Amino acid sequence: MKKRVFFYVQHLLGIGHLRRAATLARAMAGGGFDVLLVSGGAPTDGLALGGARFHQLPPLRAADARLKELARLDGTPLDHAFRAERTRRLLDLFRSEAPDVLMTEQFPFGRTQLRFELLPLLEAARDQPSPPWIVSSVRDVVRRSASPDRVDETVATFEAFDALLIHADPALVRFEESFPAWDDVKARALYTGYVADSDPAPAPHGDAPSSLVGKGEVIVSAGGGAVGVPLLRAALKARPMTALADRRWRLLVGPNVPAADRADLAKAASPGIVVEPTRDDFPTLLQNAALSISQAGYNTVIETLCHADRAVLVPFGTVRETEQADRARLLVERGMVASVPPDSLSPETLAAAVAAAWAGPSIRSFPPVDARGGLATVEALRQMVTS
Repeated sequence: MKKRVFFYVQHLLGIGHLRRAATLARAMAGGGFDVLLVSGGAPTDGLALGGARFHQLPPLRAADARLKELARLDGTPLDHAFRAERTRRLLDLFRSEAPDVLMTEQFPFGRTQLRFELLPLLEAARDQPSPPWIVSSVRDVVRRSASPDRVDETVATFEAFDALLIHADPALVRFEESFPAWDDVKARALYTGYVADSDPAPAPHGDAPSSLVGKGEVIVSAGGGAVGVPLLRAALKARPMTALADRRWRLLVGPNVPAADRADLAKAASPGIVVEPTRDDFPTLLQNAALSISQAGYNTVIETLCHADRAVLVPFGTVRETEQADRARLLVERGMVASVPPDSLSPETLAAAVAAAWAGPSIRSFPPVDARGGLATVEALRQMVTS
């Protein structure tokens, strides 16, 4: 009988957290586990799950880009009744599954706004006749907390966990660079390598062959697009200022970009600029491109490091949200990419970063990044459930 994994994920603004969780779920299902991916964010079309199962909780999202408050999808604040009903459904589902592994994406190192349901979930796990392994699945970088009390709270909550899986390559980015209480959690921590799809998707039907699509282009992307429109607009204006002005620039517009902004971008595009929806063959585009310009989310960055030649990162960031800025800074310090700080984006600063990336070394001149996180996660879980 297959061992069961109950994998909780909550995306709040973009779709990156859900995408990474789906990649992990596919890997675990492919490794022989019966995986249920439980999502609390907005429903997303076209999510590839492989052999994993999926359950949608009553969805919620961040109220705004600050990611401080939660809201229903229509923007109305959460009330006690909504929280209580969602918690009840989550606990009922967990008890009916009786999993061998409970995995939480980011929590307790992130997603602390969801404590109202996750703390009861941990309690329910401990109360099971045969308690599951409780595992935290985190990215390479977590949001820095300005409050020592919040860090202490994270450490205290982590006491309920058996393991911390860090989906990063420690030769590139170390977890302690963003989490100050590393000494309190390191005994149960394991680096898996980055989580990424192993094979680039083929080019869409009717497009150029995969060996040619995006050849020599500048690829501009902003993930799901929830906060990426300023980057796309800046790229349109920066192109004539760069040494790559004679190249085709391909702007990939995410599903969360409002229709009015999509229309404005298409209208503003001059000859030599393609504006189109995001594509499944994004890694292939990166592989063939001269340069990538993107935000600094986890999924995009690992795809960039695995496939691109040169790159400019323009991280999304706020006072509270430091993850992308920290990730970009660490890669700039290693000389692998150029970057524009979150509060400095303009056509001029973007053009300057393009010049720096174009004059700098190729990403391919650095040692390959460990992107075998899916396989390593499967092996770690296998050792847990058979011990």
